[in-house]
Amino acid sequence: MNDAMLTIVLVVAGVLVGAGLGWYSRNSLAGRKRARRERFYGLPENSECLVVVNRDASGGDWSVAKHDALALLELAAVIKDCGAHVQVIAHDTAQQGFGDRTEFCVGTPISNRRMAAHLQSLLPGIRVNTDPEPGPDRGAFAVGSERYRLENGVAEHVILARLTAGQEARPVFISCGQRSITNQAAMRYLARNEAKLTRKYGNSSFVLLLKVVNSQSYGPDVVELVGDVTKAAKAPSPLAAVPKGDKGKDQLTK
Repeated sequence: MNDAMLTIVLVVAGVLVGAGLGWYSRNSLAGRKRARRERFYGLPENSECLVVVNRDASGGDWSVAKHDALALLELAAVIKDCGAHVQVIAHDTAQQGFGDRTEFCVGTPISNRRMAAHLQSLLPGIRVNTDPEPGPDRGAFAVGSERYRLENGVAEHVILARLTAGQEARPVFISCGQRSITNQAAMRYLARNEAKLTRKYGNSSFVLLLKVVNSQSYGPDVVELVGDVTKAAKAPSPLAAVPKGDKGKDQLTK
């Protein structure tokens, strides 16, 4: 074999080895990324997960509000990518504990009994104003000693949380929004910021307060992180007192 032929053989071999290493590296990276995703969501391949939603009061016997349905679509891509299986059930039929399988609970304690139970048991520092009468605090959140009012279409808040009952337990993901469009925004935020959240929290619990900005113009796309409220959300709420002007009537409920 002359020098020219040897050079060609060596170049081809180098290209093949490089391509093989590149293929292995990409697949290894993709495998590690999927493994991290599965651990974060508690969704190993072929596992089961539960999605709990409220019923749409304006719909039929079993219908979901438009933006809550869109929130489910945001989750569907994540669940499918993990190779898991999902069961969607109404809030008033979910009569089971948590930790055996991953759960996504979407809605407010006003229309979702399961959410009300989760807030009471897992996040005692969060209260939601359930007063049906119009007023500045209708739908407001109280997190610790801070109050966050609802401004329809302008500034709307949502609690996004990942909660676990132990290292071996599967997580419960909560999206508790002041309006259904905020639940869609929260699920989109979760999917888009999954890597960042994994780096910061690992597989630990967290509670984030998000603000959806100008949804009347931007829909669920513009979301600001108000802050990490994990500590305040897990402590008993100091906001037992009623805002001035409520005449002693407390409509903030867990």
